[in-house]
Amino acid sequence: MPVPVPRQRAIPAVESGQAPAASPDSGPPKEQAPPGTRPAENPATRREKARETTTEKRENPTDTSTGTHTGTDAPTGTGTGTDRPRSARSESAAPTNLTVLLIEDDPAGSPIVPDLLDQAGKPIRVRTARNLTEAGRLLTDDVHCILLDLALSTPAHGSGDAEDDDELAVLRHVLELAPRHAVLALTSSSDAERGAEAVAVGAQDYLFRDELDGRLLSRAIRYAVERKRSDSAERRLAEGRLRAQENRRLERGLLPTPLLAGSPLRFAARYRPGRSRALLGGDFYDVVRTPDGTVHAMIGDVCGHGPDEAALGVELRIAWRALTLAGLCGDELLGTLQQVLEHERSDDEIFATLCAVDISPDGRRAGLCLAGHPSPLVAAPGVPARLLPYDNNGPALGLLPGARWPRMQVELGAEWSLMLYTDGLIEGRVGAGRERLGQDGMVEMVRRQRAEGLRGEELLRAAVNEVRELNGGELADDVAVVLLDRTA
Repeated sequence: MPVPVPRQRAIPAVESGQAPAASPDSGPPKEQAPPGTRPAENPATRREKARETTTEKRENPTDTSTGTHTGTDAPTGTGTGTDRPRSARSESAAPTNLTVLLIEDDPAGSPIVPDLLDQAGKPIRVRTARNLTEAGRLLTDDVHCILLDLALSTPAHGSGDAEDDDELAVLRHVLELAPRHAVLALTSSSDAERGAEAVAVGAQDYLFRDELDGRLLSRAIRYAVERKRSDSAERRLAEGRLRAQENRRLERGLLPTPLLAGSPLRFAARYRPGRSRALLGGDFYDVVRTPDGTVHAMIGDVCGHGPDEAALGVELRIAWRALTLAGLCGDELLGTLQQVLEHERSDDEIFATLCAVDISPDGRRAGLCLAGHPSPLVAAPGVPARLLPYDNNGPALGLLPGARWPRMQVELGAEWSLMLYTDGLIEGRVGAGRERLGQDGMVEMVRRQRAEGLRGEELLRAAVNEVRELNGGELADDVAVVLLDRTA
């Protein structure tokens, strides 16, 4: 038959073999405590065991194996059982939700923290450190709150007399040591002013050391932890908002300002990045008028949708404007842009498509260069919208070293509308299937909208909104559209 398992006892002296165990026929067991310590209490008395455990730890602050002081780590209201078998400790230890680090160096060894229970009635774990060195070792991620006795002696750092005269120097060190933890300051009832100063420095609250009770302290700990979490969340939210505002200001500053002073052409643009909550995507465009009266327009698309692609698009746009104002055009300009792309891209597989148009000073003709980009759309009064020729379309920038991009001459006439766009406008889906709008669908859509009398900004707004509706929601790719109009 199975051998009966003797009941585990909570007194370390018995189970470590330092005192004889009571026989089964005797009454309640009485343990013999080592000299200089208090007699062991009945294990059924939970509070008395906690008091005895706390006292033993304060009277024996050194580890017998190393001779150095070690911080305590045990739930209040239960025996520590540091000499007990692991099974006995795991059976008797109740689960805890909160862990508190107490930093105090009371030489008398009298406990200042009463029994603590959390909101669910479970014991709160208390760790004790006698100095900041021990506090740093015991301050692990599972500690929720720090109880700091402001009477703790100031650590010697050799930084001068100014720090030695600071009564809250210890608190400042703790706040530097644990910036993410809630801190409760403990002070005497006759020194309320010092407690208020501790809160001003950064503690969540202060309590009077000589008026503590378990219920008050437990509630104060929960309040301090929640307040710290709320303050941290508020700070992160404020930092996030500030960062978002700075990003928006930066991105707005990177968007182009057309240079069309003195030109009779009317300009309109629509830009929608594919990234959520972003103002800038991998698409880019620009329009400038050179001193000879020629209007140069460009639109491009860097492959990808992240911030790196957006930054590369800005670099290419600025480089295009500088090269254009310097007098470069056509194949020479695109070849130089490819060199810029090759030097600035983070990966050899990144490329960019581009469409560049230069409109003659009289506005009747234009030169067109395509680098793997969709051909522009042109419309005129009485003439349906159509795509410009794209037979001589060159490769995208960054794909072929030494590539060439021929410039095509196109006739525009006296009155026209020229629309440059990125593939985000034509690659949206049409309905729930796999069919996409495509260039033909876009041409038909623009023809219909122009027949309805839409022009300029209204035309671009209607086009982008209809593409989104056909797609059934937001487009996955960036969208950029530029419209230049010339009236007779």
